[in-house]
Amino acid sequence: MRSFRTVRVTVLVTVAPLLLAIAGLMHPRHLTASTAGHWAGLHIVLLPVFPLLVLGLVVPLWGRPRRDADGALTIVSWVGCLWFAAYYSGLDAVAGISAGTVVDHGVRGAAGPLFVVGDDLGRAGVYGLAVASFATCAVLWRRHGVRVLPGAAVLFAACWSFVDSHIFWPKGVFTMLGFAAAFALLTVAAAQPVVTTPPR
Repeated sequence: MRSFRTVRVTVLVTVAPLLLAIAGLMHPRHLTASTAGHWAGLHIVLLPVFPLLVLGLVVPLWGRPRRDADGALTIVSWVGCLWFAAYYSGLDAVAGISAGTVVDHGVRGAAGPLFVVGDDLGRAGVYGLAVASFATCAVLWRRHGVRVLPGAAVLFAACWSFVDSHIFWPKGVFTMLGFAAAFALLTVAAAQPVVTTPPR
């Protein structure tokens, strides 16, 4: 029964990064008049998907936070996840939908400033995701010990790569696959019994 639940949770937390990896294979490399419609349309479709990336951090900490260090770290993780969802959605809307739309309609000179604003929003979002990742891994470390280290290492590498990769092929696609792998590893680690004496 435990193994079936682990499989279900693994599917839940990996579906968003896997969908984003697939989308990255279809994402135009450059925004031009010929790709603008596809560029904007793809980002409209992805608007609800990017925030779901945080499921890999929220699900392992599901439940009401306690009044202790784990509870405080859980709240930090939730705030970082919310920060990511808000600011990375801003990138999607500004540098994806808006930039694609203005180029598609032949508005000259508008895409550049939109990319600058979008990049700033995206970076801020990824920094929030990194803080949430650190807090989640700290809680899981306290509960499950060294079993979380492989997933944490892959997760931090994916966060580092995500700062400037978005979902563009090839780096962005491999970044999303990294998130999927990290979330799967953390799910398996969190499915194990809690250690009796958490590491301090």
